[in-house]
Amino acid sequence: MLLPWEYGVRNLFRRPIRSLLTLAALATVIMLVFLMVGFIRGLEQSLVISGDPDVVLVYSVNSEESLENSAIAARTPELLTSSLSGIVQRFGVTHISPEMYLAARVRTQDGHSGFGLVRGVKQTAPLVRRSVRLLEGQWPGPGEVMAGQLASTKLGTPVESLDIGRTIEMEGQAWRVSGTFAAGGSGYESELWCNLGDLQTAAKRQDLSLVAALLEPGASVAEIQLFCKQRNDLELRAIRETDYYASLQQYYRPVRMLAWVVVTLVAAAGVFAGMNMMYGAVSGRIRELAMLQAIGYRRRAILTSLVQEGVILAAAASLLAGAIALVFINGLAVRFTMGAFVLRVDGVAILIGCAVGLTIGVLGALPPALKALRQPVATALKAV
Repeated sequence: MLLPWEYGVRNLFRRPIRSLLTLAALATVIMLVFLMVGFIRGLEQSLVISGDPDVVLVYSVNSEESLENSAIAARTPELLTSSLSGIVQRFGVTHISPEMYLAARVRTQDGHSGFGLVRGVKQTAPLVRRSVRLLEGQWPGPGEVMAGQLASTKLGTPVESLDIGRTIEMEGQAWRVSGTFAAGGSGYESELWCNLGDLQTAAKRQDLSLVAALLEPGASVAEIQLFCKQRNDLELRAIRETDYYASLQQYYRPVRMLAWVVVTLVAAAGVFAGMNMMYGAVSGRIRELAMLQAIGYRRRAILTSLVQEGVILAAAASLLAGAIALVFINGLAVRFTMGAFVLRVDGVAILIGCAVGLTIGVLGALPPALKALRQPVATALKAV
């Protein structure tokens, strides 16, 4: 026969201070789990969203996976347009975007400075980068930049430092912020966009970093890849954009694995913290547990009741930590080597966090409960 459900619940309220301290400790541990899982989910989501399956990237074969190190001939867009037939053309406009992509030190008007990601583009960029939409302001003109909504996070500066009308210093020149844009959570949101010609002049370069082309429905990237192989003098490589960001996921795999290791260590620390708290809670109830055995309750029933108390506290801590994570962690922008992204406390993160919390409740309560119930009843009834 099991003890009544209300018995375990009432025991939690008989020692409110101890229960609150245990609840706070468990909630802190589970909060750290939410933080790390939110980091992993945010990084993965940013890389997945950034890729467009209809866009192919053409860049230097010597740059490996870093577009910042790519340098290709300025005539590459014209060669692709004249030699290939699978690129979208509408109303006489070829959907191809020549771009320069580099990291530069940016100094804001209020004195803050940091390394930002700058992309020089032409007016055809929105035709290819279809996720980009202007939030306010206007497309950058001569001497102007358009800031992604996470660009200030990447720079490590206040959001208002990139307000429309503000001035920034970059590549030895002053630039005026003309607008802000969003890109559906992709990596573009951490960048500064400006006119390609202006950026080439400021950086004293006439080459390009990459060319992005929008393919027609059903068109194959193999034709562009064949062109790159045939033109050995250009030293080009072509890859579908989704495949490029999939390769970045593999590149950042050690970071994600390290984050999962941290989650495991935090969970293990939570189990030990739960055991420590439960040892203190059970040690003061030795005579109570012995009395329950004396009146006829089996050790299995008493063990179940103690585990029930731990699970109730862990479930309450999971709900509390989940609510705090959804309010304060979800959507929080963080800097990273690839730019910036927001933490994602989604359904997967909630499931993992709550599962860890309940596991801590069960594993943390079992060892102290088993130790207390091993004592003979007569000896336990004399315990002080």
